[in-house]
Amino acid sequence: MARIFITGSTRGIGAETARQLIGLRHDVVLHARDASRDDAARHDFPEAAGVAVGEFDSLESTTALAAAANDLGPYDVIIHNAGVGGGVAGRALTADGLERIFHINVVAPYILTALMPVPSRLIYLTSGLEADGTWEPDDLQWSSRDWNGMKAYSDSKLHDLMLAFEVAARHPEAIVNAVDPGWIKTNMGGPQAPDPVELGAETQVWLATSDDPAATASGRYVKRREVHEPNPSGRDAAARAALVAELERLTGIPLP
Repeated sequence: MARIFITGSTRGIGAETARQLIGLRHDVVLHARDASRDDAARHDFPEAAGVAVGEFDSLESTTALAAAANDLGPYDVIIHNAGVGGGVAGRALTADGLERIFHINVVAPYILTALMPVPSRLIYLTSGLEADGTWEPDDLQWSSRDWNGMKAYSDSKLHDLMLAFEVAARHPEAIVNAVDPGWIKTNMGGPQAPDPVELGAETQVWLATSDDPAATASGRYVKRREVHEPNPSGRDAAARAALVAELERLTGIPLP
């Protein structure tokens, strides 16, 4: 039995991942953005081991969430599932002046990674759109380019992949992978998406729990239990180091 923390786990792929893992009798700690989602999560998942409550809307709130999650740990597995899509009309900023997609999709998992003990297994959700992401070290937050929400989302998913690979390189004692869950019928994926939510969670559950040799290798980009070739920036150690350096600068939190 493993103790597992899943961010963004009150709905969508995160909730389905929690459902499957609880069904396998693991101790699952959920993450809810606010009190109303906390109540809903406790109602929907009465067998959950706990709920860490916190927003990803500022550096302060994200740091507080890391502390709340640590209070319910330690963990054998952490799944960085939370994220937002790119279907937004304009560039929005958080209270700290960070571009919102970049903060929620990249800065937040970075902060949690830096402030929580590294578990035996770490899983970062990316997207097939990481292939369309571009490494723009001088404009990570789209402050210079003409705004394009879907491109900003694609960039953020590339950054998630890079973060996963950098953590894998720094922590060979852990199993760290990035997962493309596919285009899934959720609020984010939309009703036109081809695949059910059960399929979107299946690979994360496998990586979190299986002792199969294919599930215990590290530093890979995985979809449907198969290893795929990532965006080349994911394999670029200098680019990954530059991303981490910028995240350290923005947050004031070093990555161990």
